Amino acid sequence: MKNLKKQVFLTSLLCLFVTSICLSQTVAPRVAMPTQQNKIIIDKIVEAAHYKNHVIDFCLTTINEAALAEKWNDQKTVEVSESINYKNFRDAVYNMFAFYNEIELETLLKTYKQDIAYQTTNVMVTNDALAYNLEIFANDVVRGKYISR
Repeated sequence: MKNLKKQVFLTSLLCLFVTSICLSQTVAPRVAMPTQQNKIIIDKIVEAAHYKNHVIDFCLTTINEAALAEKWNDQKTVEVSESINYKNFRDAVYNMFAFYNEIELETLLKTYKQDIAYQTTNVMVTNDALAYNLEIFANDVVRGKYISR
């Protein structure tokens, strides 16, 4: 009888731990985001590096390639092109800079403003993760994910 109680207790305890382990593996970690003050500095960096224009140009190129390949009419091409909105991509840029502190961001901003060459080959264009996210964003735009109907 005593052994049976121990077995039931150990089985119950094991089930409790297995459940907690399974729950901890299904909860996704939060995406890192900068502070509100750092977001303001990041927006200034994006402006100084003309990255917003780069995002829009990349999306337009992707749309034009898809329009040619899939033989879209002009109306659909214009409709998809008008759905490009940098604000839908901005969180990916914020995430890239989430681990920079305010001093590092201010230094980066000064560099972007002073060095014209640095503006064209900047950290946002050369960052592989951000480039991959930009491809995903552009493909979502092409698929019409951001078209308001």
